[in-house]
Amino acid sequence: MSLDGFSMHALARELNATLAGGRIDKITQPNKQSIILSIRQPGQNYLLHISINSQNPSAHLLERNLENPPEPPVFCMVLRKQLETGRIAAIRQHGLDRLLLMDVDSLAAGGKIVTKTLVLELMGKYSNIILVQDGTIIDALRKIGANSSRVRTVLPGDAYELPPGQDKLDLFTADLADIIASLKKDGEQRLDKALLATCMGFGPVSAKETCFSAGLAPSTRIHALEEIDFSAIREALTEIRIAASSETASPVLVLDENKKILAMSSFSLHYLTEGTSLAFPTISAMLEKADQLAGSYVLPDKDRFKKLVKNELSRAENKLVKLDEEIAAAENAEEYKIRGDNLMTYQYQFQDHVDSEITVANIYSEAGETITIPLDQRYTLIQNMQACYKKYDKLKRAQELLRVQRRECEDNITYLESIEASLLASESLGEIAEIHNELVAGGYLREKLKRKNNDKPSHPFHFQTPDGGFDLFIGKNNYQNDKLTCKTASFNDTWFHTQNIPGSHVILRNGGAPVSEETILLCASLAAHFSKAQGSSKVPVDYTEIRYVKKPSGSKPGFVIFTNQKTLYITPNEEELRPFLLKKK
Repeated sequence: MSLDGFSMHALARELNATLAGGRIDKITQPNKQSIILSIRQPGQNYLLHISINSQNPSAHLLERNLENPPEPPVFCMVLRKQLETGRIAAIRQHGLDRLLLMDVDSLAAGGKIVTKTLVLELMGKYSNIILVQDGTIIDALRKIGANSSRVRTVLPGDAYELPPGQDKLDLFTADLADIIASLKKDGEQRLDKALLATCMGFGPVSAKETCFSAGLAPSTRIHALEEIDFSAIREALTEIRIAASSETASPVLVLDENKKILAMSSFSLHYLTEGTSLAFPTISAMLEKADQLAGSYVLPDKDRFKKLVKNELSRAENKLVKLDEEIAAAENAEEYKIRGDNLMTYQYQFQDHVDSEITVANIYSEAGETITIPLDQRYTLIQNMQACYKKYDKLKRAQELLRVQRRECEDNITYLESIEASLLASESLGEIAEIHNELVAGGYLREKLKRKNNDKPSHPFHFQTPDGGFDLFIGKNNYQNDKLTCKTASFNDTWFHTQNIPGSHVILRNGGAPVSEETILLCASLAAHFSKAQGSSKVPVDYTEIRYVKKPSGSKPGFVIFTNQKTLYITPNEEELRPFLLKKK
């Protein structure tokens, strides 16, 4: 879900009013898809977040800065060299496209002022950030060569070309009669699709809102409309024109019951009657909320590690299936011994190299049942008999070895699932660095260990229980789980963990003091929430005192064994946990 051209028009006006004349003090790049400009205005600092995430490409002001990697990427270094200390001359929109142009004046050699333009192409999966001077590309966040696009290339040194234009009318400047006439050209077209094809600035949301204002279904075919319907469309277009060009925007975000974004706009929407509408004072505030809901900000390397762990899990699960097949085959070892014994008994009744199989009375069957023994005609009967005994010995030896391999494979799957849960809970570069080092130590990643001083140290979640004021700690990864359980907690503190489900270790620092039922339920709910079973119902959670929790020597990070536990079946109430989760953030 992204803004259409009309809402982008209001956004450009809002950003220009706030940032024009400001000095760019600092530029950072939190991840591969976004940059942040720190802009200084008299008495006020602003953070402009520009994201080309395909789910929600946007440019908006931030309330607080995002965490940045210790070493800036190359594109960030280029922007720092070219734009830092420059002043923003203007932020404007190109026509009604989803394209913003930020003109930055900076001082060049000889005291000459030069203007460079940061082009923000916020167009879904085609989004990009491009730095241009005098029509020539200096650099781009996404470089596009001839192999990637036949239409245009985006490479340093190339002449910058605007995205391919579309033969559409501008709602702000075109005569409404011309727009209506253009709508009538394709009688088989749906009304909402016809609006998208006729006018610049329209997106699916504004097209459906126009149809709703006209009292017509978006799926109505143009040839089915009468003159009175076109009059209603004309009035609806007038309303959209006034709302989109208004100096005061009324941003709104519409969510479904699962808090998924259904629509966003710079003006009020009426066609979505079932969703929940959230109003915002500025478009930036709306876009920041949309980013939070869509999870647009992703820590560097987090996606890479997720894919790595997913692939390793898939490989381990496939190996488990094959091991089960081999174990099932090994359990049939006795069958080969029976074949060999029967061949030894009946070998003199048959000739070598003649039969591909023989059927004889099974010497082990009391009922006189027959057995069919397949033969390899390349070998003699004696050699076939020896092959059966050899296969029998091999399978007997393999049974125990395969069971050991299966246990190791199951442990590996459990460990990888714990890393997967850690990645879900990670929210800082320090936590990602710890997971990186864990993957390297485990042999899943062939890279060097990250130095600890590169990132801010990570800390477990820390809460205070409402009653009693006990400290409550929740580990965010296996290293933190080990530290909490084996070093931080005292012997008589209480330990919580989901039963046979990867998740966080939850430590209640009660020091042996009696704990209320409400606090125990809260700790168990948090253990269920910070686990792979998040969102599930009736999650089994074990709890016991720390004295009964042990870490076996040589075991993998996060792995413990415990006794004397009690089990609760918890369905976490997200509304009740929300105050604690907000403290976490």
